Amino acid sequence: MCERHGLRTVISALFGAETEPHLAGPVPSDEQPPALRSRRRRLWELEDKLHCPVIGTCLAIAEIERIARKHGFAGRDFDAYRLHVEAVSLSRSRNPVAESIERLLERKYAPVVRRFETARTDAEVHRLWRECIDRGEVAGALWAAVTHKAASAETRHAVYADMHMLSHQVGASQAAELRRLSELTRNQAEMLRRQVTEAQRQAENLKAERERCQALEDECHRLRQAVGEMQVLRERLAAFESGQVMVDLGRRLLLLEAANADLRAQAARVNRLEARIEALQEELARLVRERDQLAAERDALERLFLVDEDMAADETQEGCSAECALCPERLRGRCVLCVGGRTPLLAQYRKLAERLGVRLIHHDGGREDAMSRLPELLAASDAVICPTDSVSHAAYGQLKRHCKSTNKPCVLARSSGIAGFAAALARLAMDCTDPRNRFLQLVD
Repeated sequence: MCERHGLRTVISALFGAETEPHLAGPVPSDEQPPALRSRRRRLWELEDKLHCPVIGTCLAIAEIERIARKHGFAGRDFDAYRLHVEAVSLSRSRNPVAESIERLLERKYAPVVRRFETARTDAEVHRLWRECIDRGEVAGALWAAVTHKAASAETRHAVYADMHMLSHQVGASQAAELRRLSELTRNQAEMLRRQVTEAQRQAENLKAERERCQALEDECHRLRQAVGEMQVLRERLAAFESGQVMVDLGRRLLLLEAANADLRAQAARVNRLEARIEALQEELARLVRERDQLAAERDALERLFLVDEDMAADETQEGCSAECALCPERLRGRCVLCVGGRTPLLAQYRKLAERLGVRLIHHDGGREDAMSRLPELLAASDAVICPTDSVSHAAYGQLKRHCKSTNKPCVLARSSGIAGFAAALARLAMDCTDPRNRFLQLVD
């Protein structure tokens, strides 16, 4: 393929070279006889007329472009003809470009060169050249023949003449081939257009056929579904006509009504049970609170009167000790005001105070008793007890101011139960002797 491209490239140069004087001149006669040469000819040692066919036939344009980039010479925009002419001109003398071209040719056609080295005479070189021409092996044989050390000037001229005529033959055959190729291309293009048109028509037909098949499949699927639905409807219609459906519906309706009645009854029972559970839970919580309150009151009363019982047991022996901090005798004969508290427990408050010898007066904290009576009662009392969970803000503020200004003992109880009241009385028994604890003591 490279040889044919080289031949096509060199045709124009050969046609133009016939008119150049140095190509048409006689064969030089002062050349050294072939038998006396000890080495092969170099590229720049060849006749000028041989450089054009060697460069054009043995080198491809791409190879010449690489050498041009490497050594800095190039035709305009790497034009093929300008590159060829420049390479031919530079190859006529020894220079770096000519040396690069020769190394490339030697490396590229080394097998052919080795085959030509078997020729010892000029006649053998000419015979090998003719054999290569007959086989169409032109490029490598051209380089090996014209540089062979045994090739005479007549043989190199014969090689040049063969190449010259071969270029004419190649040009003529190439023109015929181009005409034939053009005709074949037109015929092939027309045939391809017809085939493409036919293939498109067949593809459209296949697409339409496929769409029709898909539509038929969809219709068949729909019809099968319709047949199945019709069968179900026929069976249901037969059941209706026989009256069996109505009997089944009546039986199912009776079962559902019975089940509904049972569910309603169970729901009502569940609601009653839930209400009863809530009531029992509230009652249980109330009982627990009352139990805890009674237990607290019992503990408070036991703590309050434990000393009184011990003293009553020991009075006949040693008498009461005035040093006892919880001695009920400390409160005997005193007047205690209770502000607030629970009115239903007032009788138990008084009973507990009487047992200790305390005179108890009461003010409900403004719920029913007038607030105007509170200053008079505060002034008449020796100490004050105020359950904070059942007293008005006005009464609470008034007793605080009075007790603070008069330095009167005042005990604030968190609870208005019996236990809270008993704990307040016990705190008052301690406050009677300790002036540091006289004002606003808070007890549980």
